[in-house]
Amino acid sequence: MKENKLIVALKGFIIGATMLVPGCSGGSMAMILGIYHKLITSISNLFKEFKASMLFLIVFVIGAGVGMLLVAKPLLALIETYHLPMMYFFIGAVAGGAPLIFKEAKVKTFSIKIPVYIIIGILMILSINLLPEGLFGATEGIMGIIALIIAGILAAIALILPGISVSFFLLMLGLYEPVMNAIASIDVVYLLPLLVGLLIGVLATTKVLEYCMDSHPYITYLIILGFVFGSMIQVFPGLPSSIMEWIICLIMLAAGFGIIYWMSVKEAELSK
Repeated sequence: MKENKLIVALKGFIIGATMLVPGCSGGSMAMILGIYHKLITSISNLFKEFKASMLFLIVFVIGAGVGMLLVAKPLLALIETYHLPMMYFFIGAVAGGAPLIFKEAKVKTFSIKIPVYIIIGILMILSINLLPEGLFGATEGIMGIIALIIAGILAAIALILPGISVSFFLLMLGLYEPVMNAIASIDVVYLLPLLVGLLIGVLATTKVLEYCMDSHPYITYLIILGFVFGSMIQVFPGLPSSIMEWIICLIMLAAGFGIIYWMSVKEAELSK
């Protein structure tokens, strides 16, 4: 089915803005908005169906780029000013996408394999902490450019896989705030190596990931669900310190979950 270009751009805008939220997955949002499969297909068949795929991707990328540019600066300010409530909102938003991912796993009956695969996903995410601190901190000279390209390749996995957040990866790599500032100030010199790495990573991994999701959805999506839970653990900001803060944070948590879950339900109804 041919999609309206304005709708594609709007969905790209929402996904682009979501990608900047620590812990939130652009891939999950793409699934919720019903555009994920089209994105993967367009990338996989880029050279086979170049014109149609490129047109779709250009419209999507323009929408995502505008979303990032418009949301980056105010989002950074909100996180700095209302850190705890905002992080609880983001965690709720991530959790809101979990039921959809579990559904994609096509689980029919309970098995011990379910928690095992989920735990594997959690451990894979938590293993990012084993990376040497400041590994990608250098952003000057040739080594800085290489570091940003490698970070872009790693972030490409998060860009494609539902349940893994690009911004979460950047947080773990120590690059979230520099990238947010670079986007807000449109620092092309800083962002270009990162974008090159993203492009390389996306083209190199899309077909493998598409094969895993199509041929082995049970294992793949349960591990992805583990990625989701792992990312929530990584960005957990701590417990509120007062009753009022508890109330605000719980409301934000519920709001984040409710919005994303409602969007996934509505998209499922429209796709029937």
